[in-house]
Amino acid sequence: MRYAKCIIIPDDEGLHPVDKRIADHPDVDRELLHNVNLLDDESIVTIYQFSGDRTALEPILQDSSMVCKYQLSGVDDVIHAYIHVKPYDKLVGLLSMLKKFEFIFDTPLEFTRRGGLCVTMIGDVQSFQNAIPDVPDGIRLKLLKTGSYEPNTDRLYSQLTDRQQEILRTAVDMGYYSVPRAVTHDDIGTELGCTGGTVGGHLRKIESKLLSQIVP
Repeated sequence: MRYAKCIIIPDDEGLHPVDKRIADHPDVDRELLHNVNLLDDESIVTIYQFSGDRTALEPILQDSSMVCKYQLSGVDDVIHAYIHVKPYDKLVGLLSMLKKFEFIFDTPLEFTRRGGLCVTMIGDVQSFQNAIPDVPDGIRLKLLKTGSYEPNTDRLYSQLTDRQQEILRTAVDMGYYSVPRAVTHDDIGTELGCTGGTVGGHLRKIESKLLSQIVP
């Protein structure tokens, strides 16, 4: 098996009108896309992970004629959303291309700071080459790297946001999890240019997210 890691970069209209409206809201951040499926009627089912204000997100979903149904869950400012949306040619074209060439996503997919979607597609070399002409208009693929695919233990780590990964790496490197503990939240905050309280809040969310998936 081979993989291609790339960034899906949509034009200014976005991948889907609902996704675009959410992306444009200042109080909601798209973090991860845990699943996306194209149904037989060309409607699309997604499972998002957002951060931010749930009361800002819900009116977008309630008011959009492109939303068939949705459900929200989560704690604090982490929001998980099941969203079933109506067909939209650009996204249908992209998902149809991936289905045609039998690609598999290594989930979750991560939204970049510039609004793209970082994906790892698993398939064979010939499929990657043949798929390029089928990329729909309004979407650009930026290839990051390719190689032989081997499942690994990065899946939990990949569920963290870029900022959470940065804070966790810094905490580990500075000795926060050493015994005895070598640094404080304030020390890490000084290194990262933020407050110790911000570091502590992020680390609690990181630990909650990772440990809840490890402990049976």
